[in-house]
Amino acid sequence: MLLQHEPAPETIETKEVYKEMGLTDDEFLTVKEILGRRPNYTETGLFSVMWSEHCSYKHSKNVLKKFPTQGEQVVQGPGEGAGAVDIGDGQAAVFKMESHNHPSAVEPYEGAATGVGGILRDVFSMGARPVALLNSLRFGPLKTARDRYLFEEVVAGIAGYGNCVGVPTVGGEIQFDPCYEEKPLMNAMCVGLIDTKDLQKGLAAGTGNTVMYIGAGTGRDGIHGATFASEELSEESESKRPSVQVGDPFAEKRVLEACMEIVQEDALIGIQDMGAAGLTSSSAEMASKAGYGIEMNLDHVPQREKDMTAYEMMLSESQERMLIVVKQGEEKTFKDICAYWNLHAEIIGTVIEEPRLRLTHHGDVVADVPVDSLAEDGPVYSPEKQVPAYYETFQSQPTWNPEGEVTEDWLTSLLQQPTLASKEWVYDQYDYMVQTNTVVAPGADAVVLRLKGYDKGIALTTDGNSRYIYMDPETGGKIAVAEAARNIVVSGGVPLGITDCLNYGSPEKPEIFWQLDTSITGMSEAAAVLNTPVVGGNVSLYNETAAGAVYPTPVIGMVGKVEKLAHITPSAFTAAGDRIYVLGETQAEFEGSELQQMQMGAVSGRPPALDLEKEANRQHQLTAAIQAGMVASAHDVSEGGLAAALAESVMTTEGLGADVSLDMHAELLFSETQSRFIVSVKAEDAETFESIVPEAVNAGIVTADEQLYINTTDKALSWRVQQLREVWKGAIPCMVKSKG
Repeated sequence: MLLQHEPAPETIETKEVYKEMGLTDDEFLTVKEILGRRPNYTETGLFSVMWSEHCSYKHSKNVLKKFPTQGEQVVQGPGEGAGAVDIGDGQAAVFKMESHNHPSAVEPYEGAATGVGGILRDVFSMGARPVALLNSLRFGPLKTARDRYLFEEVVAGIAGYGNCVGVPTVGGEIQFDPCYEEKPLMNAMCVGLIDTKDLQKGLAAGTGNTVMYIGAGTGRDGIHGATFASEELSEESESKRPSVQVGDPFAEKRVLEACMEIVQEDALIGIQDMGAAGLTSSSAEMASKAGYGIEMNLDHVPQREKDMTAYEMMLSESQERMLIVVKQGEEKTFKDICAYWNLHAEIIGTVIEEPRLRLTHHGDVVADVPVDSLAEDGPVYSPEKQVPAYYETFQSQPTWNPEGEVTEDWLTSLLQQPTLASKEWVYDQYDYMVQTNTVVAPGADAVVLRLKGYDKGIALTTDGNSRYIYMDPETGGKIAVAEAARNIVVSGGVPLGITDCLNYGSPEKPEIFWQLDTSITGMSEAAAVLNTPVVGGNVSLYNETAAGAVYPTPVIGMVGKVEKLAHITPSAFTAAGDRIYVLGETQAEFEGSELQQMQMGAVSGRPPALDLEKEANRQHQLTAAIQAGMVASAHDVSEGGLAAALAESVMTTEGLGADVSLDMHAELLFSETQSRFIVSVKAEDAETFESIVPEAVNAGIVTADEQLYINTTDKALSWRVQQLREVWKGAIPCMVKSKG
């Protein structure tokens, strides 16, 4: 909205206007101390967005220090637009994941679309060309019209933006649980490629150098979006639709291509996306990182709407905009590039030696604040932690075991649960073949892209089981990292690094901060043992409504290197006559499982245990077998247990079945014991495979009759593969069409 009469500094303090912007009493007093005076309206806005949870990580900064961030493969760690890992031949994979949860809850199409746009800019601001988009989504169980609406619109927003911009949406994961009703999670991940020598940083350095604005014009959409993302959702959230940006993927494509030319220019000093907090964050962060300041004349900011105030221009989160710093006198080069791509390219400021952000508008100085105070010196809190009562109950309660006699219906019913059901309805809306590098398409454990001109590829995945993390955050955090690494390994890759998206409720509630802190402990330990350092990520807090918080939902985005294209391994069986092996013993671990959720309508107890050394050893053995050419297919055992994994191994390849015999009771087919794999091996390679992976147990054979037979010590079970395929593929389309 147009702010015709901004309140005076005295009014901001006496009427506590700063609270409406998101600052606390103590934070406002700190701002006064920093400035030595009361801030004006624009300055109050600058501090409110930069000190928001979304931008400053004020409640999570201390616990994020636990993550391992170093490794010989790390090219760029946390602190820039995206992280980067070495993939050989002087190349790096640049990747980042971020959330757009609150916007997707109130305006799901635009919320999801602009989430995709923002994560793309994080990657190409580093100079990397985006080659893949992934996502991780959470919704209620599709039983209400509202849940179905949110689900359909978020998926449509992802597809609409990604398909138009010409970057393939190649994979991801979706889970469903009642805790996400009205509180969907939309996490987007982008991966780009770059020659390591060309990697860019967001720096505003060199006194007298020129600050330029490039891209689309600035409007009033997205104002205070960062603050909106740092508060709980409520009935008033609908009124904050102006805090949701509106995206234009065709403009994004032009910005992307212009940036690909700009980053090749020697006169470029720094480049950064105008993401959360828009022009405020990009200018303050670029200057602070370089140890300089910026003086900006807002009269020259391209504006889509009339009479915009300094406050509105600085806090707008309009999309498809970048800030660049170029050598003084070289501005025409960048203007010409942007003119070719029909983009604004305006000189809006100058790098100054004094480390301040000084803004002028209509000839007046409208803000003058230290850049470090905005970008680095925000408040850091250490909230109280308290072990939740439910956790104590779960740890002490009797072990839960499945109810009733195992029948074929157990598996067919599980395959219709939305978390396990085929996501084909979703990824069929995505263009995952554009750029023609996608070798392993959505639906597999991980997606694999080839690198044209090289005999190598990259494997990509997103993963995280929030039920486990809710039940036991430390163990669940370890599992999230291990599961992502398993996905990379079974696809033929070697895990390299992690970007994360940490989705939780309010950190000001001791039980929720305990979940955050404890799960990061688990994730950090697993990342260290599995040699997958965290090179970047995002924290999204306050994901709750009056009905309660979401489960703690840290999502792991992982990148791996496929050393040779011959190592690429499908997740489904490929040929009749191949031997089927199970790697990893199965225990009676049903708590937190899909079966418990289906039978009880909730989860409780203790999640499966995880031995990280055993996990690492099995991953290394399987990698060795794959690289030796001994593996025809590999699939990790996760939600739904062995029964679901075997079904998935036969359902996605026409004309095949399996005949398996397992030395276990039938109910153990649905256990979710960790560190297990199903592998198929050609008969002539079986002996060599067993020597490389001595723990693997020969469990059966791939058949050509489209039947799945599983024989246990107490049951002989069988299914027609076509029947399994129909219920698995039909579940989500049926739910979407439901009028219930």
